[in-house]
Amino acid sequence: MKITIRYFAAARAAAGTSEEVLDSAAATLEALLAELATRHGDRLTSVFARASYLVDGAAWRDRTAALPSDPTVDVLPPFAGG
Repeated sequence: MKITIRYFAAARAAAGTSEEVLDSAAATLEALLAELATRHGDRLTSVFARASYLVDGAAWRDRTAALPSDPTVDVLPPFAGG
């Protein structure tokens, strides 16, 4: 499955890129995050713990729910400001 991951703010800094496309067998967001943590090392682990996620534009709170086919996943860390 082709998964597009878009990183914002602190997630972009930790990943060293704003976007990447992976061929992945990750069936859930939890599996995808584990794969990305392995790929990028510990830099993203603390960001993932605090981040919110959008999958194809919809809020995704259940990390164990099945991902749709060829999704776009947005990684949104907490934003400062008002």
